Amino acid sequence: MDDIVKAALKKWPNVPDCYGWLALDARGDWYMRDDRIQAAGPFPQVKGSRITHDKLKEFIHRNYEHDEQGAWFFQNGPQRVYLQLEATPLVFGVHKHGEGERARFAVESHTGKLAQEIRCSWLDEHGRLFLDTDLGFGVVRSLDMDAAADAVEAGVWAPEEMPFAEMPVRFNYCLNPQPVAKA
Repeated sequence: MDDIVKAALKKWPNVPDCYGWLALDARGDWYMRDDRIQAAGPFPQVKGSRITHDKLKEFIHRNYEHDEQGAWFFQNGPQRVYLQLEATPLVFGVHKHGEGERARFAVESHTGKLAQEIRCSWLDEHGRLFLDTDLGFGVVRSLDMDAAADAVEAGVWAPEEMPFAEMPVRFNYCLNPQPVAKA
């Protein structure tokens, strides 16, 4: 987390949390979802405005965390912005280096971090590939399925089947966090 964000949290500790205004799709793209977009429909059917500004994306990546309940958020200064997830909290790119038996596969999260360990892999009922890594749990981007398929064919990963609906519970993440009702 950025030092400026930590300082803002100390200076303004009681800023209310924000819900529904930021989303992450299964390709690793961030979307702003203002009131009009939220009223138009749920994410990902209605995505909103794709964030393309590199410095803003880098700031989000550095301040991207999760709470104890598995709800992921972007700490925007003193405000915690809970986000909606299309599939998983991480989105992975797979990069193939070399050919044949010498081929190696690198896995990089949408935040730019390289996974050092792939623990397990799964396929859901839609044919999407998911990886449990030392960085956390995530879906492989559709753009990288050729390289991922090569890794499966080479025996690097041996995915098991798991229904998508079971994944958030098993890997402790929330697709659409909501504010807790006050008593």
